[in-house]
Amino acid sequence: MIKSQRINQIKEYVFEHESVSLEELVEHFDVSMNTIRRDVKDLVDSGVLRKVYGGVSVNHSTLVVFDERKDRNLTKKQEIGRLAAQFVEDGDVIFVDSGTTTLELLPYINQKQLTVVTNNFDFIHQAKSYPGLTIFSTGGMFERKTDSFVGFQSIELLKKYNINKAFVASTGISLTNGVTNSSPLETDLKSTVVQKSLNVFLMIDDSKFDKYALTTYCSLSDIDYLITNSVPNDSYMQYAQENNVKIVTP
Repeated sequence: MIKSQRINQIKEYVFEHESVSLEELVEHFDVSMNTIRRDVKDLVDSGVLRKVYGGVSVNHSTLVVFDERKDRNLTKKQEIGRLAAQFVEDGDVIFVDSGTTTLELLPYINQKQLTVVTNNFDFIHQAKSYPGLTIFSTGGMFERKTDSFVGFQSIELLKKYNINKAFVASTGISLTNGVTNSSPLETDLKSTVVQKSLNVFLMIDDSKFDKYALTTYCSLSDIDYLITNSVPNDSYMQYAQENNVKIVTP
């Protein structure tokens, strides 16, 4: 197993168990203590994990609890949901990402005939009343901090779906760091969705510009549509024009 794969699996293992000892990691991944120490150091240095006596644990300061984010900029998110919904047509196979902004898509598409693939627990729960929406969950581990399903199983399942429109969220974007996310467990899943989908719609409010989080899951040039509540500054407009990214605003 190459180092990057092992580090991602260590990250997932610790997030699933909250706190683990170094000896447990050595046994589980069948590598030397020196290897585990080096891998863990990378994760601690990046802020994903924090050291505890004899091992490591999740660094909860890297995440903001989902429920605390629901009420932030709600009007803006509802407007973004309305704008995004105009691209959804009967018969589409869409992916709905985790997050509070993508959740606002549901009120505007709930009467359509769609196949929806999603890792967004709240979307699944709220969509159950609408028979026209056929829902496929990605499955995997339930991440309470983001109300989403994550993990290796989710990624493998996503690789089998033919998604024509993906609606994704981000903690922050910048021209230098691309499209970023606070939850390391979601990063690989989001990257897979972007790679697999014919069209990618990024849904973010204007507070997310020129911000970046712990991990980057794709470049801004990988996005087909950037949907936001106000016109971005000239540097983003120029970048969008040069990279064929369509910006959608009210």
